[in-house]
Amino acid sequence: MKHFIVEIIYSRPFEEISEVVPDHRAYLQTGYQRGLLLMSGPQSPRVGGILIARGETLEEIRDFCDRDPYAKAGVATHRIIEFIPMSYQPYLEPWATGK
Repeated sequence: MKHFIVEIIYSRPFEEISEVVPDHRAYLQTGYQRGLLLMSGPQSPRVGGILIARGETLEEIRDFCDRDPYAKAGVATHRIIEFIPMSYQPYLEPWATGK
């Protein structure tokens, strides 16, 4: 498994994005159900969000992000950063190692 930090960057003021938030959050639940997401949440201040994800390939995560209602509505972009988890809390071992 490959690991990723995804930065969601709003391209509109949050007030204009707020009506898309429920669809975005419902879509994120599909990522949790598929085992793609470990956690997610808004940045502070509210200029975007962060996803901690894993997948077989970068393309899998890119496809997931491209289907995000934020991307489909054109109100945000996704910056995907792959990383290799070298250190982590013991309770995260199954996530980090895929075992």
